[in-house]
Amino acid sequence: MSQRLDRINELLRREISACIEKSFEFPDVLVTVHAVETAVDLKDASVHIGVIGSPDQRRAVIHKLNARHGFIQGAVMKRVVLRNTPHFHFKLDDSIERGVRILNILDEIGEIELPDDPEGLTDKL
Repeated sequence: MSQRLDRINELLRREISACIEKSFEFPDVLVTVHAVETAVDLKDASVHIGVIGSPDQRRAVIHKLNARHGFIQGAVMKRVVLRNTPHFHFKLDDSIERGVRILNILDEIGEIELPDDPEGLTDKL
């Protein structure tokens, strides 16, 4: 990916995040903008949203953001001037939850006590 597109993606991510923080309220839910992937022609952009909450809350957040994508696009494009205004598509990104789940599994494994020398394995080395 080109450096220009990387800079545009990061700029859009920051501006979308600021717009969501100022204009939307999601009680009892943490909403973050993880990444933005803009098409090369700058006509479409996938916005990856992290939501910490119940599955129903996640669906509601994504639905609300997709329903109000025009408002968000307008607010962002007042601050970011591009030749083409990308059409935002909000998608759920559950990478943080998967990471937390893996860390919890690793913690559980760490709590299991293994025998000091199962079946004399150190003698065989």
